[in-house]
Amino acid sequence: MFRVVKLGGSLHDAPELCVWLHALARAGGRIVLVPGGGPHADVVRAAQSRWGFSDKAAHRMSLLAMEQYGLMLCDLEPGLVPAASTQAIAEAVARSQTPVWLPSAMCLGASDIPEDWSVTSDSLAAWLAHHLGAEGLALIKHGEPDDCEHQTLADQHWVDAAFPAFAKLFGKPIRILGHHNPDLLNAWLAQPAA
Repeated sequence: MFRVVKLGGSLHDAPELCVWLHALARAGGRIVLVPGGGPHADVVRAAQSRWGFSDKAAHRMSLLAMEQYGLMLCDLEPGLVPAASTQAIAEAVARSQTPVWLPSAMCLGASDIPEDWSVTSDSLAAWLAHHLGAEGLALIKHGEPDDCEHQTLADQHWVDAAFPAFAKLFGKPIRILGHHNPDLLNAWLAQPAA
């Protein structure tokens, strides 16, 4: 059994990024990695603000932003491999590798995913965890919130607005891991799933 880990795009320029990537690669066979959008999604936001294109277009462009960040992560750490389908994810896990999810193929046109800014990589990580039947989900964030109740996280903008609904659908433990301590990953993986 495996768990899903979302690596925040805000870590793209953090000194800890390479340490996290090494830890995520060492966890091969036990996790599926969901990349955030990082600076690539920020470009989409800026372009939408400038040109006023639809949220649907921005959502689809943001999926590609996640893929750009994910491909960068795979190139930086050899133990990470891109995976765009449930079959590719399963094959990577079976080879004790860490699949990095490229979401477009699975998410474009999915009837249960709103195509607007209420959904970001946080909600998509919960969606994927539910879809794959993962035993747990962790979000690697800058800092750690005081309260991990899902609606509070959304209200305080730690996660997107749709996250509480996706987290409820997933229905299993969700953990926030602060970016300063990559050792938290191994500790979390060592804990039995609730």
